[in-house]
Amino acid sequence: MSPLPRHLHPGAWWLWAVGLGVAATRTTNPILLALVVGVAGYVVAARRSDAPWARAYTAFLRLGAFVLLIRMLIQVAFGQPLPGHVLFRLPEATPPRWLAGIRLGGPVTTEALVGQTYDGLRLGVLLACVGAANALASPYRLLRALPGALYEAGVAVTVALSFAPQALVSAQAVREARRLRGRAVRGPAGLRGVVIPVLEGALTRSIALAASMDSRGYGRRHGRGTHRAGAAATFGGLLALCIGTYGLLVPDAPAVLGFPAMALGAVALTGAVVTGSKRSGRSRYRPDVWRWPEWAVVAAGLVPPFALVVAGRLAGDPLHPSTNPLAAPTVPLLAVAGVLVALLPAFVAPRPPSSLPVVTP
Repeated sequence: MSPLPRHLHPGAWWLWAVGLGVAATRTTNPILLALVVGVAGYVVAARRSDAPWARAYTAFLRLGAFVLLIRMLIQVAFGQPLPGHVLFRLPEATPPRWLAGIRLGGPVTTEALVGQTYDGLRLGVLLACVGAANALASPYRLLRALPGALYEAGVAVTVALSFAPQALVSAQAVREARRLRGRAVRGPAGLRGVVIPVLEGALTRSIALAASMDSRGYGRRHGRGTHRAGAAATFGGLLALCIGTYGLLVPDAPAVLGFPAMALGAVALTGAVVTGSKRSGRSRYRPDVWRWPEWAVVAAGLVPPFALVVAGRLAGDPLHPSTNPLAAPTVPLLAVAGVLVALLPAFVAPRPPSSLPVVTP
């Protein structure tokens, strides 16, 4: 029996997407990266709402493809030559002395292009994970769920998180208006006519939203200032989380810089946030609940990075296929199983309620 329709806690969706993103940063294997994109896309298609920001996944996929194309062009024009099979040669120019070390043109090898493709795919998949979080989680509900201790960043977070959804809404409205006026909506001409109004409208609405929230006392607290101990704990927790992230992403880093640093930072940051929230006078209207589906979604997002860390320890080469000499990528079954666990939210997360009006006969 499926749960009743309701909005899943936005924090659960973001933690799930962050887990997939961390898993993507652990490998350059194109098969695993394509699997991560497929898993994220399936969950988005199964559990996205009819809100305007639900189309963010497709937009971030296009952004990732654009980033991949740019990296390929940079490698062809300016990348360092690698020994291997030469695909073609470009006219080579001698750069000035102050640009020593930069190549302009010359031979382009298969090994260099494949290496840049792997790195570009990893960045594109990371953007796709961010797009999945934007498509599944309402930015407004996420802001409402922020702890009271984080009120200083409330306005900045509002502007940052509301930019992408408002940009999608504005782009759709501008394209429809240009289509009704008989103007181009595709190609370079359509792009020029859409980009400027979209950016202007999104920035204006984001700033207006931040100002309205500030005028209504969003995140205001009783008392003056914050305790030095809380500030020190927050800074120390964030620093430990950064060190732990570095330890997890770098294969040769000492073990103490990985999970131990992450755990220490999480404990310190949680303690600072809980202590600061108790001193906050902020109230919430209909707060989002956290039930077993949220725990299941978060657990499904944490499995892939752990599985890839273990797979990298056991057989590190399949996670990073060789490009010199060029070799076909192979996939460890443990990594595949870990990524497939991230499909769980498509079945256990409740369906979001529809915001469309119900027409009765």
